[in-house]
Amino acid sequence: MMSTRLSEMNLPRFPRLTDEEVAELLPRAQAGDQEAREKLINCNLRLVFNMVQRFHHRGYEEEDLFQIGTIGLIKAIDKFDTGFNVKFSTYAVPMIIGEIRRFLRDDHSVKVARSLKEIAFRVPRVKEELIKAKGREPTITEVAEALGLPREEVVGALEALQQPASIHETLYQDDGDPIYLLDQLKAETGPESTWMENLALKEVLAKLPEREREVIRLRFFEDKTQTQVAEVLGLSQVQISRIERQAINHIRELMS
Repeated sequence: MMSTRLSEMNLPRFPRLTDEEVAELLPRAQAGDQEAREKLINCNLRLVFNMVQRFHHRGYEEEDLFQIGTIGLIKAIDKFDTGFNVKFSTYAVPMIIGEIRRFLRDDHSVKVARSLKEIAFRVPRVKEELIKAKGREPTITEVAEALGLPREEVVGALEALQQPASIHETLYQDDGDPIYLLDQLKAETGPESTWMENLALKEVLAKLPEREREVIRLRFFEDKTQTQVAEVLGLSQVQISRIERQAINHIRELMS
């Protein structure tokens, strides 16, 4: 088991670093100080372990994924810039996950356990039965209960059998020309640029008052109209419009 291997590696003996310690060690590590570099790596291995757990249904040895994730951690140490104005761990997480996903994507001999395949193939039939019984689309939790399995196991089985999307897949089409997945892709200055934009946005949203945050979530993440948001929150459309303007102004102030 992965937990046994981690215990053998004596990870618990490496203490969690404070933000001040990380800020002191990073410049030294980036300047070639091997002692500082090893301390940053060792004290963040628990973070790598936590990220690896997200991929434990992919048919790979978790110890192998742990090694790949550690490469992502090392890249994060080398590339982190204190000017990002986020915690190192916040920056390291997408780097670790990205390294693991890149490995899974580039390795063509993907192995999916037979048990996972069997679960994934049973899901559509169970979903159809639940739709007939409930008159609506069932949740993953309801599907898992009907299968008598943990929710995480059902999610892992479905993710393990996901196929890569074609860049020519049609995302939307009306009377005009279709919009393909390719049309939504854009060039980046670096792989961390989008991550940092998303991280910055998440931190800004977290600072908004609860009502403003909920309006932004419904309007721009769930694509609801102001009228629909008003119905969900029990307010008038005029009130939603005012809250939305206030939230956008707050976001602009915080982002600047």
